[in-house]
Amino acid sequence: MTLSPLAQIRRHTLVEYQPLYLPAAALDERSAALLWQRYHAQVEVEPPSFRTGDQWRLTAQGWAGFIPLMRNLALVLQPKVALRDLFAVIEVAYDLASLHFLPGLIQVTSLPDIYTRLARLLAQRIMQREQRGLYRAYLPMHENAPYVRGRIRTAEIAYTLPAATIACSYHQLTADIEENRILAWTLHLILRSGICTGETLTLIQRAYRLLASQVTLTPIAANASRGRVYTRLNQDYAPLHALCAFFLDQSGPGHTLGDQNMVPFLVDMARLYEKFVAAWLQRRLAASHRVAAQVHTPLSGDLHFTIDLVITAGRQRWVIDTKYKLPAAGPDTADVAQILAYAQVQGAQEAVLVYPAPIAQPLDVTVGGVRLRTLTFALDHDLDAAGEALVTALLETS
Repeated sequence: MTLSPLAQIRRHTLVEYQPLYLPAAALDERSAALLWQRYHAQVEVEPPSFRTGDQWRLTAQGWAGFIPLMRNLALVLQPKVALRDLFAVIEVAYDLASLHFLPGLIQVTSLPDIYTRLARLLAQRIMQREQRGLYRAYLPMHENAPYVRGRIRTAEIAYTLPAATIACSYHQLTADIEENRILAWTLHLILRSGICTGETLTLIQRAYRLLASQVTLTPIAANASRGRVYTRLNQDYAPLHALCAFFLDQSGPGHTLGDQNMVPFLVDMARLYEKFVAAWLQRRLAASHRVAAQVHTPLSGDLHFTIDLVITAGRQRWVIDTKYKLPAAGPDTADVAQILAYAQVQGAQEAVLVYPAPIAQPLDVTVGGVRLRTLTFALDHDLDAAGEALVTALLETS
């Protein structure tokens, strides 16, 4: 389940939207085909030709992460935002503040380093919980037993007599429940990524083995980690599941390298930025405004809108669409039409496009009674200060 140490892997680093040129011999045909077939949404691939100076031209398309192509070859997709700021964005977007990161944890030097630090923290917290005992719950069980256990299913007796067993129903206390299956599946995917090495890998393997001895390995979707209800007996699972949601969200479809089934680590920066802005505004405006994220608005039949954010205060309503990729000049015409349509179906007076940096041609106009603006939640300096600047601009009257 483990790969060669990262130090032995030849890595090429791509910064999002900046072309990287590699010699024709840098990628073999198998690696290039895998990259184009599996990861064309993440990396634009142009083969050597007269247009590229007989070199490979690779361009990351707004994604960050780690793609293992072969046992000794991988791509690191680097975001434009500084890694320290990316760590802070992840912390807000996935509500990880309760994990109380130590100052040294965020002194990261690479994107795989972020992944490794968070994976180590997850394994450590799981080990701490395992030492106290995994959370258990009573699950209903049905079996034909040689003796009475729990309640006899009398309705079945007439169809089974004479028999050497009795149909019974009972409840059994077990650790093999979804709360723990989420942890086991997440560690399983982390191990398959091939990113973690050394002491961190050993720690994750140990935590996984302890879970695997008590829990059935079951594929789990990221949404299963969200919106769960906790009690005083399992309240400490909340931050663990929040961290699991991060890993499950970023684990893309795997591919096979020999006898290894590899899982890449891929962060959709546009989606992460959207989640971050929503989480920050929900926390900041909770006392005075209603902030709803991913608002599903039916139109007709299967046709619907899914709006990033709808903010309501009394009769005032804002619709917000976050745009991670900066336009060359003003906002894209399609984005303007879309946000105005959102405002119409929501009856909103304000329509706002939010970018991670000021755009060259900002917009502040009124269209059909709706004020349309472009605003900024910057990622290149203090995030709280940037958020406060957005809120001030957002709430100002025209």
